[in-house]
Formats: sequence, structure tokens, C-alpha cells
Amino acid sequence: MRLLIGGYTQKTATGIYELPLETKDSAKVGQAKEIIKIGGPTYFVQDNNLIFTINNAGDQGGISAYKLVNGAYQETDSYLTAGSSPAYIGINKQQKRLYTANYHTAVLAVFSYTTDGKLTLLDSVTHTADTLGPRPEQVDGPHPHFFNETPNGNLVSCDLGNDCVDFYALSNNKLKHLASYQNEPGFGSRHIAFSPDSNYFYVAGELSSKVNVAKFDENNWTFENIATYSTIPEDYTEHNGAAAIRMSSDGKYIYVSNRGHNSITVFGVKSDHTLQLAQRISTFGEFPRDFNWDKNEEYVVVANQNTDNATLYTRDADNGCLTPIQKDIAVPEGTCVLFE
Repeated sequence: MRLLIGGYTQKTATGIYELPLETKDSAKVGQAKEIIKIGGPTYFVQDNNLIFTINNAGDQGGISAYKLVNGAYQETDSYLTAGSSPAYIGINKQQKRLYTANYHTAVLAVFSYTTDGKLTLLDSVTHTADTLGPRPEQVDGPHPHFFNETPNGNLVSCDLGNDCVDFYALSNNKLKHLASYQNEPGFGSRHIAFSPDSNYFYVAGELSSKVNVAKFDENNWTFENIATYSTIPEDYTEHNGAAAIRMSSDGKYIYVSNRGHNSITVFGVKSDHTLQLAQRISTFGEFPRDFNWDKNEEYVVVANQNTDNATLYTRDADNGCLTPIQKDIAVPEGTCVLFE
């Protein structure tokens, strides 16, 4: 088993790194090896021998495609424009589509790709907002931080600037806005996870350090706000920003990373889809932006951006809790974790 970790390239990092994960006897992550040299691969996705990654190319930003050829990744295509690179990239491997959200320019984009790694822009829209959130990070405009598919194949974005979750259809390669769900002012909607039955979603609020649970009908576009929960302790007063959110495939547990409190919060999902705190556990480093698990959800790896290290945990499927088994895994400026 192998891990891919990438992130910022502002200090010593130079691109995307591959790390072996041995699980035969006692699980252990091996030494990081650079496999793609690129600027700022803060988020990336994979489809077999293809990797699609965010590319910060100086005064230009966008995405690039790489294909594994004879044991080495070769760039096959790029789509770059003037200005900032996107913050997020999602993928539909069956339909060979990519979805990007640009935090700084407020642009959502849809691309198609070929098996040879060639990219085609299908459509894009620019988020606008009649009202913005009250926090300093929100007053300068919309800031979409996520763009990917819903359980029924529509598209969804989370906008930190206006605390909004927006839903789109892609018809004849054109984006059409369908509906919006409004989080509380100052929530800072960042990422979203959906329940296996497709009837509920869970939004991570970066600025509020909260998770909002909502029930929704994707056919009629009706929404019901169920409850909101803090990801950090009540007595924690220092800065924190909630980041990644993931739901176990059985729908029983929600996981959220906390940048500042430097922890992963685990919630149990009750039968009525309300949440119950199960665990808060240290990431043994600073500023954990992303974490991920293997296909069996047995192992979890979190990357700590500011301390250039990652942590390996085992995950108990019965109670959802994480147990650290390896700390101080050296990897520079990590912000995205992917199990191959």
C-alpha cells in the first residue's frame, strides 16, 4: 500500500511525495520520495495511472495532469490562467470529469479528461453574493472551497465567504444553479460529507469550528436544519479552523480536522442523524489540513502542514476511535493525503 501527500511548496517541499505503508506485521509508513515536481499541489486526485493536481505556477494557477509511464510520472496537460490556483479538485472517474473550486477568484469549473490525461474545460461559473459573512475572512467576497458531486450526481459547492452551500446541475456541459442552503452567519462553509442514504449532509464550518447537520431532498430541493456541533472544546479560546470532514462508509462516524487545536474530532452518528462526541485526539503536529484512510477505513493518516510531519492511526470500526501507532513521519508542508 502507498500514500501520496502533497501541499504547499513555500519552504522545502517541491511537489507530491509517495510514502510506502507496510501493514503485514505492524503497520508503518516509510520514507517520503518525491514523484512529481510541481508548485503548490495542495489538492490532487487519482484515476489509475493518472494524477490530476492543483498547480501554482507563479503568476498563473490551475490544474495539471500527470501519467505514470515506465515507473515515472510525466506531465500530459495543464490548464492555467492568470492569478491564483484553485483550492480544491474533485473527480468522477466513470464519466472522466474534474471539478475545481477557486477560493480567491470565486470560480467553479468543470473539466473532462481522456485516458491519456488531456484536459478540456467544459464550463465555469463565478460565485457572486448579495450578502457576505461578518468575519474578516469573509468581507472581501465569495470564497468557494469545495466543488464535487452529490450522491445523485448533481454538483455541490461550499462557500466560506457567504456561508452557503450551492447545488448545480451539469446539463449539456453547462452548469445550472438549482438550490442553496444557508449556514449561520460566520459559519465559514468549507467542506461537506453526505450520508450513505443520501438524505443528510454534514458541513464543516472553518471559521466557526462547527459541523452542521441538515436533512435534504435532492429531488424537491427542500432542506431542514437539524443541529450544529462544535469541533473544539468549549473552553478552547485560541484560534482554530476546521478543515477536512469525512464520513465512514457505514454512516456511523464523522471525522473533522482542527487546525489550531491540532486534533481530529470524531462524532458518532445516532439513529436520528444527530451527533455525539466520541473522541478528540491530537494530530501530534501543527495545522492538520487534511487526513484520509485506506479503502477498508482501517488506517488513517493526517498531514500536519506547519510541522512537516504526518501521523498514522488505526481506526476501530466498532467505536470509531483512532489509535496513533506512528508519529513524526517526515513529509514537508502536507495538505492533501491520498491512499493509492
